[in-house]
Order: sequence, then structure tokens, then C-alpha cells
Amino acid sequence: MILVTVVPTGKHPGASPSEPIGRCLVDRLIKAGEQVRVLAERPQTLGWPDGVEVVEGSITRPSECLDAFLGVERVFLSGASPKTVREFLDQAQKGGVRRIVVLSSHGPEYEAEYPPETWYWLAIERAVEESGVEWVHIRPSAVMASMLTGCYPATGSAWVESIRTEGVIREPYIRAAYPFIDERDLAGVAAAALLEDGYTGKILEAGGANISAVERVRIIGEALGREIRLEEITPDQAGELWRAQGWPEETIEVTLYALSEFGAHPELYAQWTADNADPTIKQALGRSARTYAQWVEDHVEDFR
Repeated sequence: MILVTVVPTGKHPGASPSEPIGRCLVDRLIKAGEQVRVLAERPQTLGWPDGVEVVEGSITRPSECLDAFLGVERVFLSGASPKTVREFLDQAQKGGVRRIVVLSSHGPEYEAEYPPETWYWLAIERAVEESGVEWVHIRPSAVMASMLTGCYPATGSAWVESIRTEGVIREPYIRAAYPFIDERDLAGVAAAALLEDGYTGKILEAGGANISAVERVRIIGEALGREIRLEEITPDQAGELWRAQGWPEETIEVTLYALSEFGAHPELYAQWTADNADPTIKQALGRSARTYAQWVEDHVEDFR
């Protein structure tokens, strides 16, 4: 039995949209003949394929859903909380879990420079490593589905509504090429880590090609068959805009910093993606990552 955990959309730094990733992963696992259980809260408990066992609850409150961990051998751990991850690990080990694939973030390498009491993603990774089970950490780039869910990062998060109502996108650092991965590719990496040997004890960097706001807006406009105006705003203006949309200060700060860094050193980060993320995708999927244009083609109706 494989357990896939799903949580509501997160706006904290490094969060990934766990529901679309989880649904893509479950489809893969079912097709591979695996028994799958999903742990999710309403309304995310609805719409899973036939044969999937769904338990209502949250991985952030593991003591409230102990039945979810019984008879589970492998776990795709998405949306865990550093405050309660050890509670989950205690129950998982009692239930017989032998491998945990963590959906982490690109935060740990920065968190390592700060005191352990401030860690978030690194606290989750370390707890799993210290539990004694087989582990794999996936550190993804931004996920394309974030645009549809309002998940981190702030850039692109309100584009769908803006395109529908105004036909105008307002963004800072519009030429900064930032990496985005198709949620299906990320699910493919997760499936490989869950089902195949050879990944245990590894950190998998999973990211798509770096792409700027200029390119993203152009691709969406071409798919819709109409021009979408892109207005470059200052970082301060972006902060005000994102603040009004409900983004926490820490997330705004992290997003602006990341965009400024990628904008200032495009060759460096393009090479990093080629050296680290591309090999992960090719090993797990046998091909390069899906492009932003391919993702938009599949989701064009969401922008109409």
C-alpha cells in the first residue's frame, strides 16, 4: 500500500500545490497496479479514481487519523509540518512504512545556514532521515499548477484572473528566467522514487526549464489567440500587489529575492538547471521536462 498525502494550497515559502501533484501521481500508481490510499481534507477528498482508498484528515495532524498509516509500506509525504512530522513518523513506523519520499523545497540549502529552531523544510528532511526508514527527498522548482491554485510562488499566482478580467499582467523582473516544472513531470519523479530502487538516500533536484514572465505571457497569449499586455512594475509595487492578494511578508521577500537573483545571473542558473534538474527528469522519465507551452496548451481553457 502506498500513501499519498495532500494538503490545502500553501502560501509559505517553498510550498508546492500538493493536490494537482498528488492526483497526477495517483494516476501513475494506479496504472502501475499499485494499491493507493490518499490522506486529504475536504473538498480534496473528492474525485479520486475508483479503487483509491480515501481517508479524511491531514498529515499536519497525524494523531487524528491513525488509521491512514496502517498497512502502508511507502509514503509520498507532501505538505508535512515540522511541528508534527515526528508524530507522523512514529505512527508510520508502527504501521510498517519502509520508504518515505519527501516533497521538499529549495529551502533546505539556505536554512542550513541558520539555527535549527528556525528550520522548516530542513527540519522535515532531517526528521525523516533520522527515523531509520528508506528516504528520498525531492526538491522541486516552482510548479506550473501553482498558477491555477494560488500556491507559492507569488509570481504568476493571480494571472488567470487578470487575464480573464483585464488582459493585463503586472509583474516585477519580467525578464528574469525562473524554473517551472509541469506537475505531471514532478509526479513522474515521485513515482520513480517510490517504485524503483536506486534512489534511496538521494536528494533529487526536479525542475523544468528557466522561463521569464515575458515568455510565459507570450505563450499564453498565443494559445488564446489574443495579445496580453505585460506591465513591468517595481519590486515595491509588486510587494503591495501581492500583499493585497494575501501573501505573507516572508513569501513576498523570498519571491522578490529569487527573481532578482535569477535575473542578475541568468547563465549561472540556466547551467545549474542543466547540470542538476535535467538529469533527474531524464533518468526518471526517459525524456526532457515538458515545456511551459505544452502545459499551457493542456490548460488553455482555464484562462478563457
